Amino acid sequence: MSYYHSFSSSDDYRREELIRKIEHALSSLTLEELEALHYDMITKNYINESLDGL
Repeated sequence: MSYYHSFSSSDDYRREELIRKIEHALSSLTLEELEALHYDMITKNYINESLDGL
């Protein structure tokens, strides 16, 4: 059993909480760090390069 299964909050609440934390962390990254993250997400297919202009 993973640690997160011990929470009583719903999966939707946990997902929203994680998104808020990630958004906050992203706002403090430098351009170089954002570019590195972007490249990593593309190589792992989390981002479709054809949608990158959106």
